[in-house]
Amino acid sequence: MDYALRSYEFWLTQYRRVWRGGVVTSLVSPIFYLTALGIGLGTLVNKTNSLPGGVSYLEYVAPGMLAATVMQVAATESSWTVQAAIRWTRQYQAMLATPLGVKDVLAGHQLFAATRVAISATFYLVAIAIFGGVESPFGVLAIPAAVLIGFAFSAPISAFAARIPTDHSLPTLFRFVIVPMFLFSGTFFPVTQLPPVLEWLAYVTPLWHGVALCRDLILGTTHALADLGHVAYLLLWALVGLRLAFLSYRRRLVR
Repeated sequence: MDYALRSYEFWLTQYRRVWRGGVVTSLVSPIFYLTALGIGLGTLVNKTNSLPGGVSYLEYVAPGMLAATVMQVAATESSWTVQAAIRWTRQYQAMLATPLGVKDVLAGHQLFAATRVAISATFYLVAIAIFGGVESPFGVLAIPAAVLIGFAFSAPISAFAARIPTDHSLPTLFRFVIVPMFLFSGTFFPVTQLPPVLEWLAYVTPLWHGVALCRDLILGTTHALADLGHVAYLLLWALVGLRLAFLSYRRRLVR
């Protein structure tokens, strides 16, 4: 584990050069989104009184935006960054020239991705609280939940990014996987409004489980069995993804 922390330290040191821009983005983005969707669009949606539990649109959409944002952060950190570390900057190869092994390289980068997710989730939760959208003390648990959501995406996407020979497939991944999940996994409206086939497809996505978990925690509508099911499903994606990522890293980096 000590060697994995060395890898993690490298990514933290590199992040020190650009953290200011990342913090500004993490702070400003939720304010813009929550203002536009929660207050702007929300004034129209609230008039319909059609949301589950009678919550306002701001209360409904804010937890979903938190989950969707950490998905995007995790996906970004585990796609082109992984390709760069293998093909362009060759940071992984430099690490492997030291006593670090493949597991250490993978674990260190995943820990850094989790750190980026935790920072973004914290800023988002603070913004939601400022807008009055946190209805339960359990809301603080949305941060570790967000980290789990991040792992559920960063691990399998790292496996994919390490396996493909070039980055040409990554725009396709974002266009046809990440963006549709962002739009149709319960972030902006209940998936029960989708056609049955798309509704059940949404239930399979890790983001739907992440959105449901964050919404339950922030709104205080927790259901123990359902939320444990969400945690177990996200953990399954993370563990399988980590295993696949290790195999992809070893295949690509060990000659």
